Amino acid sequence: MIVLGIETSCDECSAAVVKDGREIMSNVIATQIELHKPYQGVVPELASRLHTEWIEQVVAAAIMQAGIKKEDLDAVAVTNRPGLLGSLLVGVNFGKYFAETLGIPYIGIDHIRAHLYASQIETPLEYPYLGVLVSGGHTVICRVNGYDEVDVLGTTIDDAIGEAFDKVAKFYDLGFPGGVVIDRLSKTGDPNAFLFPGPSLDRKEHPYDMSYSGLKTAVINQKDQFRNGDCPDTPENIAASFQRQAVGILMKRVKLALKDTGLKRVSAGGGVAANSLLRSELKSLEKSGYTVTFPSLKLCTDNGAMIAGLAYKYLLDGKYDTDSLTASARVSAFKKN
Repeated sequence: MIVLGIETSCDECSAAVVKDGREIMSNVIATQIELHKPYQGVVPELASRLHTEWIEQVVAAAIMQAGIKKEDLDAVAVTNRPGLLGSLLVGVNFGKYFAETLGIPYIGIDHIRAHLYASQIETPLEYPYLGVLVSGGHTVICRVNGYDEVDVLGTTIDDAIGEAFDKVAKFYDLGFPGGVVIDRLSKTGDPNAFLFPGPSLDRKEHPYDMSYSGLKTAVINQKDQFRNGDCPDTPENIAASFQRQAVGILMKRVKLALKDTGLKRVSAGGGVAANSLLRSELKSLEKSGYTVTFPSLKLCTDNGAMIAGLAYKYLLDGKYDTDSLTASARVSAFKKN
């Protein structure tokens, strides 16, 4: 079965064609980064307008690059939650119309579940496994029991990890997107130049929860208090020290969750899963007998392939949506019970 996947939840306008949930026939990603750079962040109104202008061409390019005709499609899948409402609606309405004109099934996909599934496209992992979702809007540690069955173990109680990267980068005028810039600068910085603190959460109440607002505040407003001796106060050292602690906060909870659940498999997804230090730290778990997977860099960012890949599973189970499907900026499923 051939599925067209459409992703417009934030600032990436993407469409992909995937066959049988695994074979990526095309994956077109039109990024808006350069147009949002002057604002050092995503402007929702600008993002939705650009999606409106680009989506028809992006979908046409995906179909052309896949070497098929639109009539060869068996279903259309589109991100309908969570994300920027205006951007989501562009994709939802276009995808709905496209499917209706072809008379094929239409499937709304949860953006978070798609990121958790992304690595399965390239490297299938047996369920259950520990899922680690890290992005600009979400930071979640969960037990993934199936493609549509996720039990949340821990989340951030404030800022997401990617949000903290972006805010630190913006404050120091390092560039946009913040995660990419900080990762690059950190490679020539001293990760121990600043000994930034981690969060102090009640271990009984929040064993796997994370907090990034305190770290962000320390880096932005209290940097000099945590300077390690006479280490130079450089952008590279700030980036490396911040990244070390940000990734350390997450890895501490990941290791605890693996120990407590007894799971031997772990997979990461989301934009921050492209971070070189995080990938290295996760990969090091293999020395202790764990199986670790994460998507290729192109599947870490928002993309249509993960939408189409996950939709194939719903298609097999006969789970379709109707023309009453709409977009939702937020979801409650990824909050702890």
